[in-house]
Amino acid sequence: MSVTVTNLAKHYGEQKAVNQISFEAKPGRILGFLGPNGAGKSTTMKMLTGYLNPTSGKVAVCGKDVQEHSIEVKRLVGYLPENTPLYADMYVREFLAFVAETYALKNIAQKVEDVIKLVGLSQEQHKKIGMLSKGYKQRVGLAQAIIHQPEVLILDEPTSGLDPNQLADIRTLIKNLGKDKTVIISTHIMQEVEALCDDIIVINKGILVANSSIEQLKASHANSSLEEIFKKLTK
Repeated sequence: MSVTVTNLAKHYGEQKAVNQISFEAKPGRILGFLGPNGAGKSTTMKMLTGYLNPTSGKVAVCGKDVQEHSIEVKRLVGYLPENTPLYADMYVREFLAFVAETYALKNIAQKVEDVIKLVGLSQEQHKKIGMLSKGYKQRVGLAQAIIHQPEVLILDEPTSGLDPNQLADIRTLIKNLGKDKTVIISTHIMQEVEALCDDIIVINKGILVANSSIEQLKASHANSSLEEIFKKLTK
C-alpha cells in the first residue's frame, strides 16, 4: 500500500516547480508534506494522484505506475484537494451518492450513511452543499475522498477553515484512518504535523530538503522545535 516517488519533476518552461524529488510513504504511518507557499506541494500532490503528468520521474501507488494504470490507481487513492470541487446545488447525501456511483460501488445508500456518520455530517446531511459553512464543506470533501475505502489517502490542507472543535474531530478521524492506510498530508501548520504525523518531508523551491521521521529530524537539529527546523530548512 505504499506510495513510491522516484526522481519526480515538473517543469513549466524554465521554471522547475518540482525538481527531481524521491520519497516513500508507508502504510500505517502518516507522512507530513511541508513547504512554504509556492514550494511545489500542490503540484506534487496532483502528480501523485495522476491529475497532472510529470515532466520526468515516476510515481507508484501500491506497486502500480500512476501514468500506466491511472484508472486503477484512482480507485486505490482518496484525494482531498486544497480547494475541494463540490457541487453547491447538490444536497450532501445526493452528492456523496453521486461520487459512490462514479466508483461503481455496491450498497450505495449504506456507504453514504456510513461515511456521513464517520465524518460528522449527520446534522447537515439534508442541506444543499452551498448552504454549509467552510468547515462542513471540508467534511464533505473528506467524505468523498474516503467513501470508496481507498488504501491511500492524499489530503491537501485537510483542516483548512475548521474551528477548534472541528479541528480536533477531523484530526482524530485522520489519525484513525492512518492506522491501516497510507496517508500523505500537505500542510503548513506545525501543530498539525506534531498532532498527526509520524514522518515528514520538506520541499523548498521544488527541491526536497528533509525526509525522515519527526524524531530523527528533531534529534539531528539539537531537538529544536519543528517550527525552528522548518525555518532553517526553507531560508
